[in-house]
Amino acid sequence: MKFHHTDSAPKAIGPYSQSVSLDGWLYTSGQVGIDPATGELVPGGFEAQAKRVFENLKQVLASAGCTFQDVIKATVYVVDMADFPKLNAIYADAMGEHRPARSTVQVAALPKAALVEIDLVAKTQAAPASGGSIRGTL
Repeated sequence: MKFHHTDSAPKAIGPYSQSVSLDGWLYTSGQVGIDPATGELVPGGFEAQAKRVFENLKQVLASAGCTFQDVIKATVYVVDMADFPKLNAIYADAMGEHRPARSTVQVAALPKAALVEIDLVAKTQAAPASGGSIRGTL
């Protein structure tokens, strides 16, 4: 297991890592729209926060040698589903033509009163392209 960190994304606000890789897979912790320079949410509402989330995730992915093209699954948490169309536009801009699996869930609240949080699962360069398996016990 390897823990990844970059100063180009916000420091963890609790006892966790920005991302962890294991057996060719990268798991990012959820990112909210915090500016890593100030430690505060960016001003400007949902769109500004969502754009910052993707910039933070880009930096977290890069710290492990990944890009958005390596993302397999995204989980998105929003406080208000009315922001879903805005999310889709910003998400599409960040992902380009790449279309990973995604879940979007409305939640009552997020850390620091954020409006959106996203976590990702990505394959690392060590991950098998296809036909690979993950073994373990439950």
